[in-house]
Amino acid sequence: MPRNIAEFRIIGQVGGVDAKDKVTYVNVASNYNRQVDGEWQEDTHWNRVTCFGRCAEYAGNAGKGDMVHITGRVRQTSYEREGATIYGTDLVADSFSVLNRAGGGDAG
Repeated sequence: MPRNIAEFRIIGQVGGVDAKDKVTYVNVASNYNRQVDGEWQEDTHWNRVTCFGRCAEYAGNAGKGDMVHITGRVRQTSYEREGATIYGTDLVADSFSVLNRAGGGDAG
């Protein structure tokens, strides 16, 4: 049976971790190069990843500047606010790994 999927993979540095009761949000930077007026510039994209369960535990142990590898699924969302439909996209983590600690510590 065919399986339809929408997934993501991010390798980047943690900009911040926001741990709540049952969910942890992680902001992760990914960098790309692009040309502007013939000059190459770094273009940073910030990704907000939602983590539950075991992934939330791992994410809660990550710190600012740590290099991480996250995979997961993409989920479209919508809600109503003041009569308008607001659309969004959630990145929900299935796996979360710290590759390298900021400052050169062991990812352990």
